[in-house]
Amino acid sequence: MFRGKPVFIAAYVLLVSALVACGATSSPTVAPTIAPTIASATNPIAAPTVKPAATATVAATSAVTTTVPVANRKNHDDAKDYTWDASQVIAIKLQGNSISAGGAGVTVQGNTATITAPGTYQLSGTLADGQIIVNATGKGTVRLILNGVDLHSSTSAPIYVMSADKTVIVLADNTRNTVTDAKTYTLAPNTDEPNAAIFSKGDLTIFGNGALTVDGNFNDGIASKDGLIIASGNITVRAVDDGIRGKDYLIVKNGTITVNAQGDGLKSDDADDAARGYISIANGAINITAKRDAIQAHTDILITNGKFNLVTGGGSNARLDANTSAKGIKVIATAQIDGGTFTIDSADDAIHSNNHILINGGVFTLATGDDAVHGDATVKIVNGAINITKSYEGIESAVITINGGEIRVVSSDDGINGAGGDGGGMPVPGFRGAPGMPPGQGSAAASKYWLYINGGYIVVDSGGDGIDINGSVEMTNGTVIVNGPTVRMNSAVDYDGAFKMTGGFLVAVGSSGMAQTPGESSTQSALLLNLTTVQPAGALVQIRSADGKDVLTFKPTKEYQSIAFSSPALVQGATYDVYLGGSSTGTMKDGLYQGGATTLGAKNTTFTIAGIVTRIGAPTRFR
Repeated sequence: MFRGKPVFIAAYVLLVSALVACGATSSPTVAPTIAPTIASATNPIAAPTVKPAATATVAATSAVTTTVPVANRKNHDDAKDYTWDASQVIAIKLQGNSISAGGAGVTVQGNTATITAPGTYQLSGTLADGQIIVNATGKGTVRLILNGVDLHSSTSAPIYVMSADKTVIVLADNTRNTVTDAKTYTLAPNTDEPNAAIFSKGDLTIFGNGALTVDGNFNDGIASKDGLIIASGNITVRAVDDGIRGKDYLIVKNGTITVNAQGDGLKSDDADDAARGYISIANGAINITAKRDAIQAHTDILITNGKFNLVTGGGSNARLDANTSAKGIKVIATAQIDGGTFTIDSADDAIHSNNHILINGGVFTLATGDDAVHGDATVKIVNGAINITKSYEGIESAVITINGGEIRVVSSDDGINGAGGDGGGMPVPGFRGAPGMPPGQGSAAASKYWLYINGGYIVVDSGGDGIDINGSVEMTNGTVIVNGPTVRMNSAVDYDGAFKMTGGFLVAVGSSGMAQTPGESSTQSALLLNLTTVQPAGALVQIRSADGKDVLTFKPTKEYQSIAFSSPALVQGATYDVYLGGSSTGTMKDGLYQGGATTLGAKNTTFTIAGIVTRIGAPTRFR
């Protein structure tokens, strides 16, 4: 519970979510993404569609249910965006230092082409120093087909959408397209726009089977002041600030996106409208290296599938100053993940929300210099495979609910931490009382913090407390294995309120100074055994019933002096023997042996289950 964690302050306005009656979690439905192809007179594009996401209900418990919106607002996507009449395409040819165009709706002045009317325009060739401007009046879509272009500007954004009902950039099949801006812009007086190599003041969509490389040398790579949809394409962005930004929203349906940004990677940051500022990702391969946050939204992030490789702030071994945020996935309201594969190496939190995190599935490999999964209000894990290979704290929130999945945590401090905000600071002297004191004494805030374990397979290797809840724990099912701390000021299990265990399996080993086990409110029996001497790593703990049946054969990975154990196999009135050392020929997973023959070690003690909790031996606070 002792900690010296750095505090990272996010300067955002907290969104208030409405409290509603209890209900089950509703996962959003996303239509399969159709990879679009470039239209022709005989082969129009079929529009990739994403159905509106449902409202996600993040239920921490039956008593605490909070409804939070998850990217279910109306966006500018339309099936008509992806089809056109090839006979109506207007050609714009880029010829080094000049431009030629054949057809109405476009005017050319020197090295600048200005599109003044909705329609479909095909660009090809190289522009050494110039600009494509969209300044269209009237209703309708401006469609820019990039058919192998190399666009440069020494003074501004090579593609600048000043005005249009909607703009669609099409990456023609099997083409490579490059857009590069200047390091400094010549801007009109009292303006700060454009500020990206591809910049749009209105809604923007990008799709196609071609490739696009954007070098944002002035500020951002691709930016829209309204909504931005990436439906497909092979898109590479390098930017001195943010990589890809949709102010109102950023929607990714598919494609391969690679971003190297000195600021944030993918971003939506409308702070003025609670229905905006969200990111929705349905599929795709997303590779981001960012100095700051990899994926950041001001309201919600909804991810249903995709493959993510995110590196932030120089990775988990880097050091950050107090004013830098370098998180993998960062959101103010709700982060909901329903699937996908995530490899995150972050200097700051790997997955962070100022409110709620809901993980319904996915495969995660997380290494971080701070917390791996952090939600200020709630973290709920329904399913998924979460492997936290490095963290300061593994999973942290005020209310943590684990209903399923396989979770592995390696942490230098607490493995699973139930605390508010940044987890608190140094504990108040006498907060929990002396070792052996009943939990909950002196804890005024215990009712605010909860850990609910209703299923799943959880393995914790912690330098601090394995499970540290500044409130209460309820466990109804699942398997929990903790190899906890070796220092006496921490313990494998630490809680301030109560630990009610009605089902499941728990074994937690570590130091004995502040060790706890499930409490008297449980319906399943529990054991807390404090040993007189420290046992070496790898020394088996064996608990055997009087009739010779093995109840526990466990091989800790670190030295230990305390064993907390609860299992349906512990029967009221039965007598058990504890052995330390020995060996087993059984199959081992995470230190637990199943089957095989056992060679008993040295007998340590014999105990009889006479009540819900059996405690043997006094805690040793210091070595």
